[in-house]
Amino acid sequence: MHRFLRITVLLTGLFAAFSIYAAESQQSVPMTEDSLGPLVEQPIEFPHNRHAGDADKGGMQINCMYCHTYARRSAVAGIPPLQKCIGCHQSIESVRETPRIKKLFEYWEAKKAVPWKKVHDLPDFVRFNHERHIKRFIEQQNRPFQEVCGYCHGNVKEMTVARRSKGLTMGWCASCHQKDHTVVAEGGTPIGTQAYWYTFYKPEVEDASAGVLKAKGPNDCWRCHK
Repeated sequence: MHRFLRITVLLTGLFAAFSIYAAESQQSVPMTEDSLGPLVEQPIEFPHNRHAGDADKGGMQINCMYCHTYARRSAVAGIPPLQKCIGCHQSIESVRETPRIKKLFEYWEAKKAVPWKKVHDLPDFVRFNHERHIKRFIEQQNRPFQEVCGYCHGNVKEMTVARRSKGLTMGWCASCHQKDHTVVAEGGTPIGTQAYWYTFYKPEVEDASAGVLKAKGPNDCWRCHK
């Protein structure tokens, strides 16, 4: 009886401690109904809406890859070097004395990089390749760059500081490939189920003469978890 009471008290204490921790965690990470991530405070409040926004809303419609230039040729999108920012703003006198630009030049004159903080940060064991997606959807399918980038990053052209607004979970990524990349045999006939996204192998071909299986997208764990 005494042992049961001790266990009950212990479990009650652990539950109370976890509840307090959960409450404090929620307070330390501000969330909104339209976002799946915390508001990341940046050293400079970069106005994406001004640079990438639509012209009728005062934006300059700059291509995302003008600043995030590595996206089209490497796994990472990259953060623009300070020199690229200065290259434009040293010739734009109309905003030279605004707080954001003055702070930008303070970093430049101090010969220090702006310590931008990552917003869309995947776990270290996840490998996502920007180049493969950019080539497929922009170069091959000729889709608008804001649509392609926005599918994972949200409507950044309407934001100031970028905010995570998509799930970016394994299931969220897999659902895209399941929908758009059906496994087909050599003749183009869909075969098997979509459960292969969570296995190390593709489904068996019932008719071996139909040819090898083909898939447009990763079909085993190692492609994303190297």
